[in-house]
Amino acid sequence: MRLPLPPQRPSLGPLKPHSSAVTTQATLPNGQLELTIQHEHLRGLTPRMLRWWFENIGGTFEYEGAVYSRYLLWHPRDHIHWELARPAPNGAAGQGAYFRIVEAFAADPRNQVDSVEFVERLDETGISLVKRVLGVEIFRLEHFFGSAADGATYFSRMLVGPASGPLAGVFNRLIRPRIFPDDKGTAWLTHNIEEVGLLEHLIPRLYPAPPPDLG
Repeated sequence: MRLPLPPQRPSLGPLKPHSSAVTTQATLPNGQLELTIQHEHLRGLTPRMLRWWFENIGGTFEYEGAVYSRYLLWHPRDHIHWELARPAPNGAAGQGAYFRIVEAFAADPRNQVDSVEFVERLDETGISLVKRVLGVEIFRLEHFFGSAADGATYFSRMLVGPASGPLAGVFNRLIRPRIFPDDKGTAWLTHNIEEVGLLEHLIPRLYPAPPPDLG
């Protein structure tokens, strides 16, 4: 069943506009939809803090006297639900886990996605989320982290549709436009720019403080 949009939450900071990032949207020669975002630098953050966020996304946060899911505060309008569908081999929400992600870009039910994705990679270089059906990869979302003088760099790339194989042509030509049409991709670009920008306001409130210098 389609999950309903929860009530809107308070925003921890202003949502960055689409114009704050450099984006591309293209249909590749093999029919895959490719979306990329070069985000503005995330001031005050580091790759280590970004890795920590994705490993601890499932917690809660008290804000203005109310307790919220961290995931729901990550986007005050579009996020619906997150759960650890299957933990990593070490029992945590890191590399090797499966995340269930439910959201609706621009709070539009037509743009809702409800997907369980494998965390193929999660370290200080970034995170890769992959979805496979009958062993065929049909979705890949990668975020790449880096360091800058004023914070962290963040580059995102999404691929929808299989890259190759006997069914790639049929899926990319007939099925992909129905389950993830181009306008849904455009809505995702703005959604991701907004949620990534809010990490500047969310992570510093949660990230563990360094131990005191006892030297």
